[in-house]
Formats: sequence, structure tokens, C-alpha cells
Amino acid sequence: MSYQVAILGGGPAGYVSAIKAAQLGLKVVVVEKWKNLGGTCLQIGCIPSKALLASSEHYHFAKHGMAAHGIAVGDVSIDVSTMLKRKDLVILKLSKGIEFLFKKHGIDRKFGFASFINPTTIEIDHEGQREQITAEKIVICTGSVPIELPFMPFDGKRIVNSEQALSFAQIPKSLLVIGAGAIGLELGSVWSRLGTEVTVVEFLPRIAPGFDLEISKTLQKSLEKQGLKIHLNTKVQSAQVTDNGVSVTALKDNIETKFDAEIVLVGVGRKPFYEGLNLENAGVKLTEKNRIATNGHFQTSTPNIYAIGDVIDGPMLAHKAEEEGVAVAEILAGKPGHVNYEVIPGVIYTAPEGASVGLTEEAAKEAGKEIRVGKFNFQANGRALAADTAEGFVKVIADAKTDRVLGVHILASNASELISEAVVLMEFSGSAEDLARTVHAHPTMSEAIKNAAEAAWDGK
Repeated sequence: MSYQVAILGGGPAGYVSAIKAAQLGLKVVVVEKWKNLGGTCLQIGCIPSKALLASSEHYHFAKHGMAAHGIAVGDVSIDVSTMLKRKDLVILKLSKGIEFLFKKHGIDRKFGFASFINPTTIEIDHEGQREQITAEKIVICTGSVPIELPFMPFDGKRIVNSEQALSFAQIPKSLLVIGAGAIGLELGSVWSRLGTEVTVVEFLPRIAPGFDLEISKTLQKSLEKQGLKIHLNTKVQSAQVTDNGVSVTALKDNIETKFDAEIVLVGVGRKPFYEGLNLENAGVKLTEKNRIATNGHFQTSTPNIYAIGDVIDGPMLAHKAEEEGVAVAEILAGKPGHVNYEVIPGVIYTAPEGASVGLTEEAAKEAGKEIRVGKFNFQANGRALAADTAEGFVKVIADAKTDRVLGVHILASNASELISEAVVLMEFSGSAEDLARTVHAHPTMSEAIKNAAEAAWDGK
């Protein structure tokens, strides 16, 4: 069967691209290996982890926070199976929603693994049954998979990846997390709140790499106060699975250190997934970092083949992939498509959350920019105090000469929601004065952004 556009992958990049392309009048097919649409983000990543974070936060608040509000609930317990069933229902509901949109817009979908026969022909293998389709344009958006340490292969029981850590049948007594990025800190937080003794080891001298250094340091103090044990400058070297768990050997400050845990979660990052696509049959080339090479319009080395999402350069974020999905669909329909990579926010969904957009204070200084920095602490925010969410602060970084906002960094409850205001402002090249003069409802936590902008604007 022939299509105008074939999209390989049904994750955030793929399904968003498919819907937009169909809305623009193109005949579209999506090839997806999984039974349900949504990709890693929806099935085994962003969404299920947020469901577990929410459940564990409710449990922790019931045990440790309700009494301060005058609410007595007696003994509190957690039913892990019910928690996991709720997570699965959330996934199913969202996946069904994507299916509805596919039907609404007349998008075809094919189950199975795709591979290139040539630049315009795809073979789909579904449980041994093969089918070929052709397309004028093809978009590769097959996502990414967890990085596996060579000396610590995943076994799904003692040494697990981020997917497997979403479905523990019972609460582990101890969990060693390798990697202090978003994956490790979020899943570590989930199980720590449920009673697991969590230890995090990180090769770098800080947690949350890529975030503003002050955010990272303050978040680390908060997580340690919550019970997580964090070891920085620690390089894992080997692991031995025992009857009771895993014994891990690492170097910390050049001193050999041992860590023992019931389960080890390896969260050191992800790598592009294009295994089995037979890219060579289509003439698609890779970069030195083994990502699919593209030009400024998502076009690969083969003109009719495009690539977006985790398989190309840039942060491996679902919202980045979604924006690229819209942009590439517009390009395929003969329209201008563009993504502003300077204003893609990053979030760590711990408690408090860390959210960031634009330049960090360190990056701005390294670039030689003259800046003004404004900060405001949520301890002085009325809504935050009233809601018992006063931990954290907002930092606004502005160009000292033009007053243009270069970056905004937030550590707070719901920082992931608050950061959007900064993203919109920066999309329109707004200034600290613009943000400071914008009327914010009172009392709201968003007022802290206004207050920090005021400090960056007048330099006080």
C-alpha cells in the first residue's frame, strides 16, 4: 500500500507528527512495534513515573503531613498492587485517547517492526507476518532505550532499568540508584517515600547535571533531608549479584567503596534506538555520536527521509520531540516548520520540582555575558506558606544591557507548571521589566516569578 507519509514510531514525536500531517491533508501511516500507541513516554516513561510520583506523594503526605493540618487518619498503609493498577489505567486511558484521534483523522497504523528495503519501501514484521508499504516521505522517530553498563547487564530482577523500576511487585528494602539525573532522582524518590532505603551514586560532582548549580545544590539538600543518601564523584566499577541482592564496587575520591542493595537501578541515560531499521538500505547516515544526522529541516542524508525526537541531536525530552513532530509535518506539507531550541524547558519531577529554561547563571558567565540575577524565596510567598509548599526559590537571569531574560530557574512545588510563564516570555524575547510589570493574581505561587523578575530588572 502506498502513502504520502510513513512515520516509524508511535511515541510523542510520531503520534503528534501523524496527527498534524493528517490535519494538513496528508495520507499518513504510523508503524509501531507496541500494541498501544504512546511510545516510551506514555507506556514506560514520563506518564507512569508521574502516576507513581503522585501516589507516593499522597502516601507520604498522609503519613507525615496531614497532622499539621489538623487531619487525623490513623494508621496509613500502601497497597502496591492497587497503586500499579491505577498507573496502568492512566496509561490505557491516554493511549485510547491517541487511538481515537487517529481514527478521527483517518490515520492508518501498522503493528510490527519496521525495516528499510530502500528509501521509499518499508517492510513490517508482525510476529513473523511480513508486509511491505511504500511512502513518498518517511519520518524516523523510533525513540531511545536505557543505556546498559557493560559490566552490569539488566536482568529485570536485581539489576533493573527505568521501565522495570516502575513495576516492583513489592517495596524493596533497599535500592541503589546509579545516576543522579531525572530518571534516578524521580524513581528514587518514589520508592524512598514508600519506605525503601535509597542510595544514589553519581559520577559527576553534582546531581541534576544541566540545571542551574544553585538549583542542584538546594535540591540535593532537600532530597537528603527526605532520606535519600547521595554520593557524588563516585564511579561504579563492578557489580556482583548475590542471593540477597547486589554488591557494587565503586571509586569515591579514589578510594574503593562498596554498596550493597536488594536492587540496583541503572539510570545513567538513554541512547537512540534504530536497531533493525536497516538504515544502510536507505542511505541514512549517523553522526559521530551515533545519532541520525539531519540538516536544519530534519532531513537526513536521504532527501525523502526525515528524523526527529530522541534519534537526532538535542535533549531527549518528550516535549522537544512533540515540537519537532509538528514542525516536520508542516515541512512535509510545504509549510515553514521551526523549533526554537533556546526555550525548551527541562524538569525534574521530584518534590520539590526543579524546572529550568534558557541559560544557567554559570553558562551565561562562561559565555562572557554581563548579567543581572534576581531571586525570590518561596518562604516569603503567601500562597506557598498557606499551602505548606514554601520550599525553594525562583531565579531570573537577565542581560544587564538589554534586560532581555536569558534564563529562569525554579525549585518549587509545581515548578513544572510555573516554568511555562517564563517559556512564553522568552519565546517573545521578553525582558525582566516585561515580566515584573505583568499583573499576577494574589495570592499565587507565580508571584514569586514576578518578584524575582523585579529584582533582576532593577538589580537589587
